[in-house]
Amino acid sequence: MAADEPLVLGIETSCDETGVGIVRGTTLLADAVASSVDTHARFGGVVPEIASRAHLEAMVPTIERALKEAGVSARDLDGIAVTSGPGLAGALLVGVSAAKAYAYALGKPLYGVNHLASHICVDQLEHGPLPEPTMALLVSGGHSSLLLAPDITADVRPLGATIDDAAGEAFDKIARVLNLGFPGGPVIDRLAKEGDPKSISFPRGLTGPRDAPYDFSFSGLKTSVARWIEAKRAAGEEVPVRDVAASFQEAVVDVLTRKAVRACKDEGVDHLMIGGGVAANSRLRALAQERCERAGIRLRVPRPKLCTDNGAMVAALGAEMVARNRLPSDLELSADSSLPVTEPHVPGAAHAHAHAHSHDHVHEISKDNLYS
Repeated sequence: MAADEPLVLGIETSCDETGVGIVRGTTLLADAVASSVDTHARFGGVVPEIASRAHLEAMVPTIERALKEAGVSARDLDGIAVTSGPGLAGALLVGVSAAKAYAYALGKPLYGVNHLASHICVDQLEHGPLPEPTMALLVSGGHSSLLLAPDITADVRPLGATIDDAAGEAFDKIARVLNLGFPGGPVIDRLAKEGDPKSISFPRGLTGPRDAPYDFSFSGLKTSVARWIEAKRAAGEEVPVRDVAASFQEAVVDVLTRKAVRACKDEGVDHLMIGGGVAANSRLRALAQERCERAGIRLRVPRPKLCTDNGAMVAALGAEMVARNRLPSDLELSADSSLPVTEPHVPGAAHAHAHAHSHDHVHEISKDNLYS
């Protein structure tokens, strides 16, 4: 870690985690998180208004905790980065407003960055600089995407995405059907270890020869699992929860890893990065490692804490923006709940007009593909 590497604070509030991270270059100094997940659990999912209020209450204490953990002063910072999209509009606004206030008060450059690009960039904190291009599989409660990133600060290309439910969303819904609570990912992962993944044959969506090779669909799988469970209950039979969890999980990770490895081969990329909250799933990690080794592909997956939403990932991308002399955002920066992944960051207004004009067609295509 060199003293001349950029020292950046990152703020993440796209959903229910108030994350504040501080990095110097590619070295993580602090990763403070305040979660409101327990508050949402009784509702069976994230309630946007509750998330926004929780961010408001947690913001200043979490920033102060991160600065203390990193052993730096706010005035030492070289920049402040914040998730400006995609995500829940109200939650994003809390983070963006806080970042603008700190940037203005401290006289520091502000970088509005993309949530998905941040999930890719966080791997630099674990495994060093990203290869160029980087192939990334991002899987979370809101996204399932295959992305090719020749330059994480300026050039991220969507190859495929979910056309309905995201992988993490499917985990939550099946957990609800099984009365396992929220969030569903961790408990299904835990129960699946005690079940037989071959006991029930659940469908693998979009894996036919005529299907889009890199797109994902988990809605049909979710419906199939739910109907199987309902049929067991209607017949008065006990539902084998562990076997259902294992078989469902296997169907999800089989499709995710199969398509990711295929994309690497097709694009001639010899490595794969996996990020997002579902990347913490133990079976996804194991099957990805197995298939990557067989295909001669190097697998990069951050430790589980860096896979879920956090401020460190935002700080990592912000530091990369500073290091590459990317134009900062201005104080008119706003939240964009559907910010396309093709825009890794939101530059200042003077540059943004030309930038937006030149990427109008990409913006429309990516919105249709990724966020519809």
